[in-house]
Amino acid sequence: MSTATPLSHDTARAPGEPEAHRRLRALLEQGLPLTPRPWQALAEQAGMAEEEVMACVRRWQADGMIKRLGLVVRHRRLGIQANAMVVWDVPDERVALVGRRLARETAVTLCYRRPRRLPDWPYNLFCMIHGARRERVLAELSAIVERLGLGELEHRVLFSTHAYRQCGGRYVREGAA
Repeated sequence: MSTATPLSHDTARAPGEPEAHRRLRALLEQGLPLTPRPWQALAEQAGMAEEEVMACVRRWQADGMIKRLGLVVRHRRLGIQANAMVVWDVPDERVALVGRRLARETAVTLCYRRPRRLPDWPYNLFCMIHGARRERVLAELSAIVERLGLGELEHRVLFSTHAYRQCGGRYVREGAA
């Protein structure tokens, strides 16, 4: 299911805003329908035209209300039990290059840079590798390290031990829907 990221401010119905726009925001919280024409399906549910829905979403993106649209994957329901965050200590002058190379790897589902938190946390590059079993994830990581020549970089593999509830953006105050 595709959803939008959470907002950092309250988005209750603004004065003069059409009720259909509030309904659309509430519908977006549930994610895009898995249909060939998700905008059309949302339009029908919100009482709007498909073009109007797409224009609203574009406007909300331009205004910063919707930061991005993304996919929330429930990995464990798909049998993907071994979820590893690999943290890397990459020299600052190489981190952008290494990050781009890692992000191109098919086994890497997420890759991003974060500041180090010295003295306890020297890692500045993070990537996720998902798999059905730990052994498979570790083998994939080993192949990536070999293929990209990253053997000299310090890294740690952190397997998740708990599946937290994931959700998309929230655009309508609790009880306002």
